[in-house]
Amino acid sequence: MASQAAEGVEKLTLNGTSGPPRPAANGGSAAGGLDHDESDEDKEEDAGPAPNGAAKKKKKRKPKKKKAAAATTQSSPPRVPLSKLFPDGQYPEGEVVEYRNENAYRTTNEEKRHLDRMNTDFLTDYRKAAEIHRQVRQHAQKSIKPGQTLTEIAEGIEDGVRALTGHQGLEEGDTLLGGMGFPTGLSINNCAAHYSPNAGNKMVLQKEDVLKVDFGVHVKGRILDSAFTMTFDPVYDNLLAAVKDATNAGVREAGIDVRMSDIGSAIQEVMESYEVEIGGKQLPVKCIRNLNGHNIGHYTIHGGKSVPIVKGGDQTKMEEGETFAIETFGSTGKGYVRDDLETSHYAKQADAPTVSLRLSSAKNLLNVITKNFGTLPFCRRYLDRLGQDKYLLGLNNLVSSGVVEAYPPLCDVKGSYTAQFEHTILLRPTVKEVISRGEDF
Repeated sequence: MASQAAEGVEKLTLNGTSGPPRPAANGGSAAGGLDHDESDEDKEEDAGPAPNGAAKKKKKRKPKKKKAAAATTQSSPPRVPLSKLFPDGQYPEGEVVEYRNENAYRTTNEEKRHLDRMNTDFLTDYRKAAEIHRQVRQHAQKSIKPGQTLTEIAEGIEDGVRALTGHQGLEEGDTLLGGMGFPTGLSINNCAAHYSPNAGNKMVLQKEDVLKVDFGVHVKGRILDSAFTMTFDPVYDNLLAAVKDATNAGVREAGIDVRMSDIGSAIQEVMESYEVEIGGKQLPVKCIRNLNGHNIGHYTIHGGKSVPIVKGGDQTKMEEGETFAIETFGSTGKGYVRDDLETSHYAKQADAPTVSLRLSSAKNLLNVITKNFGTLPFCRRYLDRLGQDKYLLGLNNLVSSGVVEAYPPLCDVKGSYTAQFEHTILLRPTVKEVISRGEDF
């Protein structure tokens, strides 16, 4: 389903250059491929002597402008805008799963099919975001290696997303049209989520590290949220298998009218059936019980509903038309995370209170955040990129005032290892679409 990365973009050569004859662009032979003006020029050059014995004057032929070839494959690293690879605007659909049991009728019900057809723009935007995520993450999976700095890894992913959406985000409001839907999280070992390098961070990825790569892509506010875990030592294979299988169990269980408690129970049963041997010790894989999946709103990463990853009594149901991030976290530690390390992730509250901000730096920063990110999550590096400096006092004031929410890194006990896998699903009227599904996971 995902496109393979390829080196370079094919270039066209001009007709009429030296070398063996080549087919013309319109399918004709090289000999017949010259345009009408060039044929007339040749005829003029072959004309006899000019009147009164004047020397024949050659008409200088104007060189034809070289036309760039239409891109048909993605570059490496990914930099070709997705709209050039899919000029018809038809992007690949995700994994389509028919509803079961009492919802099985939805697949063929004419009313539901009519509702589905009304969601064309919604699906197009989501599928574009999903294909961008697939292409960028699959390149990242091949290119990320021990010895790279976390900043290098994060910027490589973000540069790819911005290039493929066609929105660099440097002009006011451009990021609101497309780009990063959630800052690149690069959480290592016992840190499970929300860690991204701030300016000056020199952390280097090591061979023994367990790296969670979590980032979002949005197109017109439709946020695709997906994550995976990378390791460079097979000793962690069972940890990754446990979390990947648990996420897939949650995806299978999710659907219209399904209770959150049932999804959490299915996830926990699969996750905690695994063990992993590290350093000669057999360790159980535990669900991180205070981390959850969530629904996704328009321009809002956390829509208000939570999807637990352990069994419980939440009777809230999933509903038709909702979008959910099904994400699970497994740990060899306590299975419980706390705030730790330096905060990098932030987002303006969708229902932010109207408060009187006394600091001019806070007022100015809020204006920048509103015009460039709205309620989309951002990180401090994104403010740096926009030329903002000395903003921490104002940012902290916005957080303490309840206008902006901070998302600090979430960590289990030191010495433990955590893993994460995440998919975004659309509960369409007729089917469930695992929009982020790819050949990789």
